[in-house]
Amino acid sequence: MFNNAINEIRVYVGNLPYTMRTEDLYKMFAEHGKVADAVVMMEPNDPNRSKGFGFVTMTNKLEAEKAIKAVNGKEILGREIVANIAKPREPRFRF
Repeated sequence: MFNNAINEIRVYVGNLPYTMRTEDLYKMFAEHGKVADAVVMMEPNDPNRSKGFGFVTMTNKLEAEKAIKAVNGKEILGREIVANIAKPREPRFRF
């Protein structure tokens, strides 16, 4: 059985309006390709306010590049969206 997760590409999306919700981010990227997952990071002390960034997982690199090209630089509620391939997370060590 083929695992599609191997081909999935995670996209960082920054400078989002603080009112942006995960559903909004999903819809914005779904207009330009197949979305596997999306999440807007929310403030822990205010669940109605985003941190201004999120991540979208696209089904493959071609879909990700197409969506990034369409979304990067787009203005939403006066904020110019930044979209690019997400950098892998650095491992965190706890002492």
